[in-house]
Amino acid sequence: MRKLGLAVLVVALVAVVSLFLFQRQLGERLFERAVAQRIGAEPTGFGDALSVGLCGTGSPLPNPDRAGPCNVIIAGEHVFVVDMGEGGARNLNLMGIDPGRVKAVFLTHFHSDHIDGMGPLALLHWTGANDDQPLPVYGPDGVQQVIDGFNQAYQTDKGYRVAHHGETIVPPTGGGFRAISFPLPVGSQTVFEQDGLRVTAFPVQHNPVSPAVGYRFDYKGRSIVISGDTARSASLEAAAKGADLLVHEALQPNLVKAMTLALDDAGNPNTAQITRDILDYHASPEDAAKSAKAAGVTQLVLSHLVPPIPSEFFYPAFLGDAAEFFDGAITVGEDGMIFTLPADSDAIELSERL
Repeated sequence: MRKLGLAVLVVALVAVVSLFLFQRQLGERLFERAVAQRIGAEPTGFGDALSVGLCGTGSPLPNPDRAGPCNVIIAGEHVFVVDMGEGGARNLNLMGIDPGRVKAVFLTHFHSDHIDGMGPLALLHWTGANDDQPLPVYGPDGVQQVIDGFNQAYQTDKGYRVAHHGETIVPPTGGGFRAISFPLPVGSQTVFEQDGLRVTAFPVQHNPVSPAVGYRFDYKGRSIVISGDTARSASLEAAAKGADLLVHEALQPNLVKAMTLALDDAGNPNTAQITRDILDYHASPEDAAKSAKAAGVTQLVLSHLVPPIPSEFFYPAFLGDAAEFFDGAITVGEDGMIFTLPADSDAIELSERL
């Protein structure tokens, strides 16, 4: 038995030494294999369904596990994104959704955390799709100014890309964005309709930020509503009537107030005042639950989470009393979650890709 133990120890030592000596070669082989599997894999489809993926559930407050606000809508063969916060384009790739397939962007409003991932999206879409047209961006009045700014900021980079890779790979008429604006709707207004998909915009309460809208997507008898940033809003509740899934932003006041006290104690009055200010133009989980009930939706998903939530352990504290106001399923959103609604069905299927 003693000899057997010694032999096992020798084998283990040899394995460790070999791993150290040949780490480079082994690393190269493993990397080549992983790349071949990843790039060679067929993209996963969603069938004839309406789906929403959470490519970013965070906020401007730092959180290593969550990108900025980002939602990807898949309706049959069509792919759209709603808002594009920092890290959103990266997450699309990690979720197996090619940014080159994105057909358009819908912006809810122009807060920096909802648009600061636009540059990477433009590059990945342009190079991935070999597109000779800019990517359309829908938004309320004011979107043209935002898009003009992005296009100007990346103009020099665009020249570098064309000079390096050539016009066949990156057509100079492509890249960047093309703004498609619409007036702030009074109620619900159709802003896109094609191949059985209808997208309607509706106003939300995010004062002093204006314009600010949410979007509803209807396809093959299924419907998804994305709130954008808003306090509890009657217009959202009207627009979301009977929807299958409501993705609603959420801020937990009790937890934010704890942050405010800590910031005051740490001698950081400026940031403390910001955490006080944000209470009045965001919805609590309880508010979102009340809206879900008023609208008669089937399932509620919370996103754009404030404050940052370190782990699932804190979800009950974040949710507070939300379950008392809505008896349907409530999900605290996480980056990589995808909710698929098959056509002409009542099912809502959850998968995770991060």
